[in-house]
Amino acid sequence: MAVGSGGSDFVHLHVHTEYSMLDGASLLDGLFTRVNELGMTSIAMTDHGNLHGAYDFYSKAKKYGVKPIIGIEAYLTPQTHRTERRRVRWGKGNGEGSEEGGNDVAGGGAYTHMTMWAENTEGMHNLFRLSSRSSLEGFYYKPRADRELLNEYGKGLIATTGCPSGEIQTRLRLGQYDEAVRSASEFQDIFGKDSFFLELMDHGIDIEKRVRDDLLRLGKQLGIPPIATND
Repeated sequence: MAVGSGGSDFVHLHVHTEYSMLDGASLLDGLFTRVNELGMTSIAMTDHGNLHGAYDFYSKAKKYGVKPIIGIEAYLTPQTHRTERRRVRWGKGNGEGSEEGGNDVAGGGAYTHMTMWAENTEGMHNLFRLSSRSSLEGFYYKPRADRELLNEYGKGLIATTGCPSGEIQTRLRLGQYDEAVRSASEFQDIFGKDSFFLELMDHGIDIEKRVRDDLLRLGKQLGIPPIATND
């Protein structure tokens, strides 16, 4: 599904470029060359916790005749204030979750993930402000935003439940369905019902499959429309 693009063209919405340290393998010129080869008219960038490549991405997209969608895979505090420097566990302390692939809060309890994109010029300005303040005020292993910043800069942004390290999927893995519903409802209120989506991935890995039924159930309950992405 395409966000921010016209027509029914397929658009990759979750893309890590060379500006995602140790995770993005796509050099921009090669990325846009391949987008053109595949006949795609738009593509998003969602680098990890930063917008350093936004201008480079935008400029090269225009050079190749591709519509750029500027986004970020943001890091959020686990329902704490961004200035707090402590690890948080939502589970029962069984030792799981110390790594990204575990059941509990990612980064050993330091952050969750959320995918978001700028829908318009106001959203672009807000995305830059959100990213800057996350680095300046919320850095704890990663540059982290919190509910306060999301409420302040959420206008003009489109967001999702994110990857398996997102807050809602983490709650679901821990069997905390009611908490997941509360979080999703809160994000709907922040971004608006038309600007918050259920992000579904299928890379054939267990952490994605484990809560898919509950995630779809939650989406149906709250009226959150789904999108499909590759990470």
